[in-house]
Amino acid sequence: MSKFDGKVAIITGAASGIGKEIALRFAALGGIPVIADLNLEAADATAQELKAKGGDAFAVAMDVVDEAAVEKGVADTVQKYGKIDILVSNAGIQIVKPLVDFPFADWKKLLSIHLDGAFLTTKYCLKHMYAAKSGSIVYMGSVHSKEASKLKAPYVTAKHGLIGLCKVVAKEGAEFNVRANVVCPGFVRTPLVDKQIPEQAKELGISEAEVIKNVMLKDTVDGEFTTTDDVAEAVLFFAGMETNALTGQSLVVSHGWFMQ
Repeated sequence: MSKFDGKVAIITGAASGIGKEIALRFAALGGIPVIADLNLEAADATAQELKAKGGDAFAVAMDVVDEAAVEKGVADTVQKYGKIDILVSNAGIQIVKPLVDFPFADWKKLLSIHLDGAFLTTKYCLKHMYAAKSGSIVYMGSVHSKEASKLKAPYVTAKHGLIGLCKVVAKEGAEFNVRANVVCPGFVRTPLVDKQIPEQAKELGISEAEVIKNVMLKDTVDGEFTTTDDVAEAVLFFAGMETNALTGQSLVVSHGWFMQ
């Protein structure tokens, strides 16, 4: 038996990219992923894909910056399964511009999705985890939780902020056996990253190939992108830890881009 058999995990932004890979891996290990996504149609398609493989899954519409939507998505999950064992706060966006040109509205939008979204999903899941005296929260950070890059002021700020939130949750949740940790990937070849390549090429005045080689992968040990599978493995490692021995921590998954 897997330690995830029958466990219920809300995974935000799980209709595509890293979130979907986490859901697929979790389901393959006997878990029940709740596909929480802004795009309900895509979320339902992912849930149906998992059910077709013989597992269980549930799709909920969730705009992580809408408190009512978050509260409803969590409530619907508890109504269906009676519990929430794991939260993976993964939903995020990227906007690339020099700080001097960054629109304030875009700054607020990015911080809201990453930080407000993590706060709201944590708040509403914690109530059920505390009642059960058990739970695990995994935040999707980034190498930018540890290190800065040009053109990404709000993203770097938000990802650093997730580590602070995680540490508070780890301290407050300890008496209820609720753990919180952060996975910090390097560049993963998802649509979010693919969108950045031409944007950075334009802003930096270099070719897209140079962005990949000399910006994104320059400081890795092998010139390779991190994969969605790499990230999912790290998330499940944290999610599967059942004691407070591992809480309030962050794990960099980046082919050596950042070494602690």
